[in-house]
Amino acid sequence: MAEDMNQAILKALKELGVASSKEIAEKIGVPTSKVSCRLAPLKRKGLLESPEKGKWTLTEEGKKQVK
Repeated sequence: MAEDMNQAILKALKELGVASSKEIAEKIGVPTSKVSCRLAPLKRKGLLESPEKGKWTLTEEGKKQVK
């Protein structure tokens, strides 16, 4: 389930470009809290970056991980 959620977040960001956790959550239809708690671990893995406070986007590695 966790990997499915991570994949959904990555896929949503691929479509959105740059988005807040709220925008990602709305796109995949889950509560914002479920998205928020996964963003930092995905950033630590090198899949996401935060170009400005509260906004997220995929890194090149993150783009490669989207199935």
